[in-house]
Amino acid sequence: MDLGNFSVSLAVKDIAASRAFYEKLGFRARGGDQAKNWLVLQNGSATIGLFQGMFPKNTLTFNPGWDSAAKPLPSFTDVRELQRRFRDLGLTPSPAADENSTGPAFLMLIDPDGNPVLIDQHVPKPAK
Repeated sequence: MDLGNFSVSLAVKDIAASRAFYEKLGFRARGGDQAKNWLVLQNGSATIGLFQGMFPKNTLTFNPGWDSAAKPLPSFTDVRELQRRFRDLGLTPSPAADENSTGPAFLMLIDPDGNPVLIDQHVPKPAK
């Protein structure tokens, strides 16, 4: 099952301080808007998101339809198809993606230790 590009979304208290820290580790901003309290940083193939006041906990994030540079892929498994597979495996997304939608959508799963897993698709559903 291909979940898409992986990153860790960090719930930070001070986005400027967090950015400065991770830049010292070699990360560079690749997207986002610090004034709106979110940034995406990369260091090689490692991607982290800094989110101030948006997530209650650090979150594992997967982006169906994106490569590691957040560029759309020509084909991928749509988030709604992933959701059907998860449900078939006995997992319950909450919130769940709208099965009747066709554009970007997301769902959330919680692992057995309480860690949020976000499947966040930003690109349109692939054509069949």
